[in-house]
Amino acid sequence: MATSSDEMNKELNYRRYEDYPREEGVRNYDNDEMIWQASWTHKCPTYVHQTPPCQASCPSGHDVRGWLDIVRGLDTPPEGMTMEEHAFRLYTKANPFPSTMGRVCPAPCQDGCNRNEVEDFVGINSIDQYIGDSALEAELGFEVGEESGKKVAIVGGGPAGLAAAYQLRKLGHGATVFDDHDTLGGMMVYGIPGCRTPREMLSGEIKRITDMGVELRLSTRVGTDITVADLENDFDAVFWAIGAQSGRPLPIPGGDAPNCITGVAFLSAFNSGNLKHISGKIVVVGGGDTSIDVASVARRIGQISNVSDKDRPEHVILGDTAHDVAETAAREGAEVLLISRQPVENMSAAQHEIDDALREGVQIRGSLSPVEVVVDEEGRATGLKVVQLSYESGKATPIEGTEEVLECTLIASAIGQSGDFTGFEDLDNGRGLMNATKNYELKGKEGHFVAGDIIRPHLLTTAIGQASVAVESINDYLSGSGQRLRPKVDVHHFQMLDELKNAGMEPDHFGGGKEKEDGQRGTAGSKFAIHNYEDRSFASIITHQKLFLGHFSYTPRNHRSFVEVDADAVLQNFEERMQGLDKESAQAEAGRCMSCGMCFECDNCVVFCPQDAVFKVRKNESAMGRYVDTDYSKCIGCNVCEDVCPTGYIQMGLGE
Repeated sequence: MATSSDEMNKELNYRRYEDYPREEGVRNYDNDEMIWQASWTHKCPTYVHQTPPCQASCPSGHDVRGWLDIVRGLDTPPEGMTMEEHAFRLYTKANPFPSTMGRVCPAPCQDGCNRNEVEDFVGINSIDQYIGDSALEAELGFEVGEESGKKVAIVGGGPAGLAAAYQLRKLGHGATVFDDHDTLGGMMVYGIPGCRTPREMLSGEIKRITDMGVELRLSTRVGTDITVADLENDFDAVFWAIGAQSGRPLPIPGGDAPNCITGVAFLSAFNSGNLKHISGKIVVVGGGDTSIDVASVARRIGQISNVSDKDRPEHVILGDTAHDVAETAAREGAEVLLISRQPVENMSAAQHEIDDALREGVQIRGSLSPVEVVVDEEGRATGLKVVQLSYESGKATPIEGTEEVLECTLIASAIGQSGDFTGFEDLDNGRGLMNATKNYELKGKEGHFVAGDIIRPHLLTTAIGQASVAVESINDYLSGSGQRLRPKVDVHHFQMLDELKNAGMEPDHFGGGKEKEDGQRGTAGSKFAIHNYEDRSFASIITHQKLFLGHFSYTPRNHRSFVEVDADAVLQNFEERMQGLDKESAQAEAGRCMSCGMCFECDNCVVFCPQDAVFKVRKNESAMGRYVDTDYSKCIGCNVCEDVCPTGYIQMGLGE
């Protein structure tokens, strides 16, 4: 039976500074740790900045807490700037695609959110979408850095390539994108249907980047139309972002039948506008998001009964022909079956995508393994032989006697992807991918860098985050400074110095000599250092055990609404399903953030300090993370401020 919210909140609301619980994984206060000396200790409060788990879970390394604080109204924008633009500017330091991410990212940040320990995660994705859509509506653009004179060739115009172009132009480096399609976007365009990434939205986010002065060489394939040697001669560095746009065929007998195609090829043909219907029954093999997209598209485009040989889907997908819209006007819902080796509940696709597919009429069966493609006398697939799997032993084991043949006219394999290395075969690591260092240098190829699915097929946000790190490495390479050691927690960190500078509170210059002569050792009364602050964000992530969870009452999540399309209405329905939050709801949802590892100005430390040692700083001297201060002449090191700090920002450090 579920615990009621009243009981849960009651359990969380003990006063730790009275009870001192000795629970595993929870703060345990021993006298030795506190260094008690009668009525005082050798410890004092220190403000410690750590990385929140949402940010640490994000492959793009967003300062999630930072832009949530802006949306909720905690971090006010500079004069003349709206809240939405202020949030957009911080967001896009890491990722230039907020609208896209808000719609399609499976949000590992939400899985890592500490609020899950209270009731439910913060709807970070919904704030992504609000920030991005607001920026598109306001037609916000990006600034370009001072021109460096350096030029970088970017091979591939998908999420990694475009993110790299954006980051390079911010640094003032020239960026030329080579792509073998006539439209930019890569898998965002050719691998995801428009009902998930509306094309007008996507083109707006891409245009912001190309407007920065990015040179485009579309319908140009490196390795065929231009050689790698040409790139090396004409550019100062080469960045590879070719993606993994070659799907893996079924590795079973008959898997090379002409009507056994890959899911990637199916989606590319549809998103290119060539594939407009299927015929008969389609079986999709997979279990991930790509397989769900294939199944959902197949349901939407529908089937027709009478089809000529040239119009068979495999001919269109393989590029031999294209469907005429007039010929496919009379169609009906297609029969689509998706099978997965994993049980349905363990499929890697997002749960809401699985639910949508089922609602739209897609049949889904789990624990089935393909055995053989059944072909006719012409070599075309007429069925897929499968066997049921058991996981009782902990691994997939075929169940003898459970074989069956699934009738079909088309099989789509969505079981993995690889790259196309035609013309630069020497870069293939033997597995159809490329090898990268921690700095995203292409191994064994000086001046070449790489990011995205060609390293390992993963999320859009992963490709974008890798591109950001790769551009830092490219910048180091172009400057001749050598590659830097990446931090343990490699994200876009909050910068206290930037906050103080924006508030007009930048520390004084440290002269060195005079300060030494005056015997200055500490920083409490000094103006040349950031007093009483420690940055551990590069090295540690704050967990829920460090928070005072009892501070947070049950607050239900503000959900986005979804347009539910049933099986009867799915045919030719490519309208967007996800409806974004309005401003009020977005601010309310951002307000649920617990600001893990950073002060959110709750006043607990000021209210509960028994010595009045903790105080609010003057408003004109306040900045994010510098809301309170400590009078050490009054502080006795009692630990109360640390105990009642909801965010874990206050920790006890050595002092006197």
